Amino acid sequence: MNKTQLKRYAKLLARVGINVKRGQWVIVQTELDQPEFVEMVVEELYRAGAGKVTVEWSHQNLTPIHYRYQKEERLSHFEKWEMEKLELRKKELPAMLYLESADPDGLAGMDQEKYTAVRSVRTKVIKPYRDAMENRYQWCIAAVPGEAWAKKVFPDLRFGNTAVNKLWDCILEASHADGPDPVHEWHRHNDDLSARSDYLNRLKLVALEYKSSNGTDFRVGLIENSRFCGGSEETVAGQTFNPNIPSEEIFISPKAGEAEGIVYATKPLSYQGELIENFSVRFEGGKVVEVKAEKNQALLEKMIAMDDGAKMLGECALIPYDSPINNQGILYYNTLFDENASCHLALGRGFNECIRGYEEMSLEEIRAKGINDSMIHVDFMIGSADLEIVGITKNGDRVQIFKDGNWAI
Repeated sequence: MNKTQLKRYAKLLARVGINVKRGQWVIVQTELDQPEFVEMVVEELYRAGAGKVTVEWSHQNLTPIHYRYQKEERLSHFEKWEMEKLELRKKELPAMLYLESADPDGLAGMDQEKYTAVRSVRTKVIKPYRDAMENRYQWCIAAVPGEAWAKKVFPDLRFGNTAVNKLWDCILEASHADGPDPVHEWHRHNDDLSARSDYLNRLKLVALEYKSSNGTDFRVGLIENSRFCGGSEETVAGQTFNPNIPSEEIFISPKAGEAEGIVYATKPLSYQGELIENFSVRFEGGKVVEVKAEKNQALLEKMIAMDDGAKMLGECALIPYDSPINNQGILYYNTLFDENASCHLALGRGFNECIRGYEEMSLEEIRAKGINDSMIHVDFMIGSADLEIVGITKNGDRVQIFKDGNWAI
């Protein structure tokens, strides 16, 4: 792979993804797949002004081993040093860079009952810390190719390094990072997403209606004085960052408890290391009342049973079917990319920043407005070539937002 282009990508993650503040502490969480690229990222973070960079390595293959030999109680337990680490993060608010490369099938065959139970216990402990840090620090999720992931995406490529290089090319293209100046390209891209968000916000919509020939027929209510967002975001202190690279979405958090109808997923969902395929979700009274899946329905049912908020929506994201990622014609088996191929919804936690003036509100006030709260936030794709989305204004006017899968505005 061209090292010059990888350095440009590393610079993009440091200066646009995280947008490092001078002297800031940055934590990089990554698998063992691309150590040379991690070196590039660390150097670019320092060049951008970071005062300290910490790399936290992990290895997905160890997880099934731990779960095979450790008891559930032991896996659920937080050591003293783990609690101290959470306290330190809450106090210092380091920027976080997550580099994804895991095998989509890496946890297949594990005891999912045990895994779900452990995650539920640990997430309940972590959640108060996450809530306290919400919107107060920069973070970015991006990707690098792992060999197992690359072979999953390109099963016809016999040699691992060939598949990895091919996946590198696709990641860089999808991330607007394959040109001579990715930083400049992302500033342009952010401007475009911001302009579309501004237009939608001027409409003052109170609901969205979705219809597609695959059976999707769905209406969701929106929160009064909420807003569509897209591209770069800001912390409460005004520091800009890009949480997802790539990102093609304009998104909003709908009103918890206002959703009716059925939606059909148009791509598989990778969840807990397994694939949920060909599934539908039906809502009544704002909550999921039925899910069906040709593969891993039980896993989908466990997901929505994590807590009460897991049965309600936290996000509606608008992405044209004619998007750069969808036009690549591949399935990444990774939500970061597949969610940005076309429109998606998310079950679980909503986004505080979708409420105007959220900076001056308490979490309780934000949730009272209708932002959903949950331990999970799981995106699933519903975009199709004939998806139509109509926005309903406060006056009852109907505005065509999407037609034939793409923007109508």
